[in-house]
Amino acid sequence: MQIRILHNECCGHGECNLIAPDVFTLDVRNRCMVLDPEADTPEKVREAAEACPCAAIVLMNDDGDEIYP
Repeated sequence: MQIRILHNECCGHGECNLIAPDVFTLDVRNRCMVLDPEADTPEKVREAAEACPCAAIVLMNDDGDEIYP
């Protein structure tokens, strides 16, 4: 799974980090950053993406096709 962050959309709520802290963190500007996309299950990563109130997390399969949103 590949993860793309829409940094201009990220509002820094940190829900992703609360749900999957080994995958996501917040930088010094409170913007989402990916630490390791493989550090948790795909289900947990998707849960974190779905919890983002700004819809700033895009998930793609290994072929680069969008699978969320």
